[in-house]
Amino acid sequence: MKKLIIINGPNLNLLGRREPSIYGSLTFTEYFESVKAKYPGIVLEYFQSNIEGELIDKLHEVGFSFDGVILNAGAYTHTSIGIGDAIKGIETPVVEVHISNTFGREEFRHQSYLSAHAKGVILGFGMQSYELAIQSFL
Repeated sequence: MKKLIIINGPNLNLLGRREPSIYGSLTFTEYFESVKAKYPGIVLEYFQSNIEGELIDKLHEVGFSFDGVILNAGAYTHTSIGIGDAIKGIETPVVEVHISNTFGREEFRHQSYLSAHAKGVILGFGMQSYELAIQSFL
């Protein structure tokens, strides 16, 4: 049985309330429960933090024992060399995910310090971006 984890970064705890025109009105907890029900044949865990070091610690924790990481590092995508180095340093493949099309947004969101170390990047498909990442591991 595949063991995957979704790791969300800063401000993604506000999904459902934060900028619904970009991120939708569904909370991540509601979405996560529906995805778990849709994929009963995999072990699916979830972690969210607004703190960069906690995201790095979680990558280190799961990076040698899980089958895959689905990572939406939020704004840290564009600023964190440390998270990029953590992805590079672990064995578990990571798929970088974004709800919005970051290339259709502000210029600073066009740069990712994670992509070069990720198995792949999925962006712009709303919450379905996570499910596409899950399917990439199946």
